[in-house]
Amino acid sequence: MISRLWRGWTTFDNADAYEELLRTEILPGIHRVEGYKGAYLLRRDVEGGVEFATLTLWGSMDAVREFAGEDFEVAVVPPEARELLSKFDQTSKHYETVIEPD
Repeated sequence: MISRLWRGWTTFDNADAYEELLRTEILPGIHRVEGYKGAYLLRRDVEGGVEFATLTLWGSMDAVREFAGEDFEVAVVPPEARELLSKFDQTSKHYETVIEPD
């Protein structure tokens, strides 16, 4: 399994709206991609705002490419998410998942 890690930051005022967008539109929309295995959404308050990290799980690098394209390290950030974010990682990091929860 492949884990894809990405982070974005938003203001305190936009944090709940961004989380709702992820929960209701963005993450459920990824289910259309064959090989998508789910996601973790992490949230923490930081100085000046809120940091979000998404860890999406994929069956293979082919599945990652199906989602992100051939330049798979480039972040996939829809326009509606960009409107709520104050900054975000331009790339995602990929890891081979060697231990999974039971």
